[in-house]
Amino acid sequence: MKKIFALFLLALSFTVFSADSLAQYSGDEVIGIWETPGDDNGRIEIFKSANKYYGKIIWLKRKGENGEVLTDKNNPNKALQNRPIIGAEILKGFVFNKDEDRWEDGEIYDPKSGNTYSCQISLQDKNTMKVRGYIGFSLIGRTEYWKRVK
Repeated sequence: MKKIFALFLLALSFTVFSADSLAQYSGDEVIGIWETPGDDNGRIEIFKSANKYYGKIIWLKRKGENGEVLTDKNNPNKALQNRPIIGAEILKGFVFNKDEDRWEDGEIYDPKSGNTYSCQISLQDKNTMKVRGYIGFSLIGRTEYWKRVK
């Protein structure tokens, strides 16, 4: 009886691991529309171009004063300070690392500060994406969890 119970527990432990937790991704799972967290959230469309992944802002909760279009006024490149934030590419040049199941070697741009950071992306599950922006080492930075919209 003890052996049967032990076998049952062993079999049960294998079913606890879902397909998502053991999945090896192909890379394109990150493509889609993702919503950022917080009161001032937005939506980012992630797409692939020439085997790299990029993301652009397609919607913002925050609106400009008197209905004005929000511009990228904090961009360090003066030529870009008048461009609308909606449509701005904020994720650039990510490469999928299949051994680590993450997207890396990319950058994330923060239009609020005008700063660009190194970044890594990983999926927690098919609808939750971990976005880690950092300076220098990934230990020093900020993590956000974005939710899939589409």
